[in-house]
Amino acid sequence: MSEKNYWLFKSEPFKFSFAMLKAKGKEGTQWDGVRNYLARNNMRAMQIGDLGFFYHSNEGLEVVGIAEVCALAHHDTTTEDPRWECVDIRYHSEIPKPVTLVDVKANPALEKMALVTSMRLSVQPVTSDEWQEVCRMAGLDKAP
Repeated sequence: MSEKNYWLFKSEPFKFSFAMLKAKGKEGTQWDGVRNYLARNNMRAMQIGDLGFFYHSNEGLEVVGIAEVCALAHHDTTTEDPRWECVDIRYHSEIPKPVTLVDVKANPALEKMALVTSMRLSVQPVTSDEWQEVCRMAGLDKAP
């Protein structure tokens, strides 16, 4: 079995919030509408069971929960263009407290995190060390 990978999914909460993801239930939803090649390639690299931080962008600017990849990369049904693919994600778990972008940027352990260095990228990789640190900042006793 391969090692679990970690990610970060960014969404404007007025378009699609963590609460909306939670309401989708076990089936989840496709993470559609991504039109960036690097973000698409990140989704192509995802495996079932990989976890990702759910980040509210533009409004809130904070990690608000954890999502799980529940379907591998497939055609994004919001476009006819075959270049665009997406994964499906579902709600995994709440976090005790949101982790703000300000807090992430202030933490030297996270200075190389894509959220800091590639802020506009909507689907980002997160290293295992970054995952552990953000989970700690979020008040999780044990990172999932």
